Amino acid sequence: MELLPFLRSQVCANRLANHRLHAAMAPLPRDEFHAPRTGFFPSLAETLNHILAVDLYYLAALHGEADMERQWSAFVPCGTVAELARAQARADARFIALLEALSAAQLDEVIALDRGDHVQHERRGHVIAHLLNHQVHHRGQAHAMLAGTAVKPPQLDEFLMPSEAHLRVAEMAALGWTESELFPR
Repeated sequence: MELLPFLRSQVCANRLANHRLHAAMAPLPRDEFHAPRTGFFPSLAETLNHILAVDLYYLAALHGEADMERQWSAFVPCGTVAELARAQARADARFIALLEALSAAQLDEVIALDRGDHVQHERRGHVIAHLLNHQVHHRGQAHAMLAGTAVKPPQLDEFLMPSEAHLRVAEMAALGWTESELFPR
């Protein structure tokens, strides 16, 4: 398998996992969303807002936006699950669109990451891989935090394989996706 099709499938898996997590959390009251919990960040709200803030920063970098550091500094955390779900869905859609538009050669391009006090240079493919890993890492923490609520943690680690289409019918419809889009021949 070539790297670009793999990364494209991973950004879709990322979107599907976020959709499932946010849908499961929809009935969670605001106070439970912000309640102190054990994790790297001390609440579901802080954990999921961290994912979103980092996504916005790296997506700005991947798109070559010069104000990525300003976007990071200006980030305002979402106060509710619904608000966060909408904002994350927009970021995920932007991530998917970016991967759909890339060529394999662009994965080796070096991009600039404005860190405020210096500019870091990394290959685009490495930044994409890092961003996907970052999401999985912290989304897993949020998933574990849900065990301390009335919300049952949803299945997030399902593979996006053609033979598992029956496991994602409802989500595919909700996301407006088709199996042929996920798995072009």
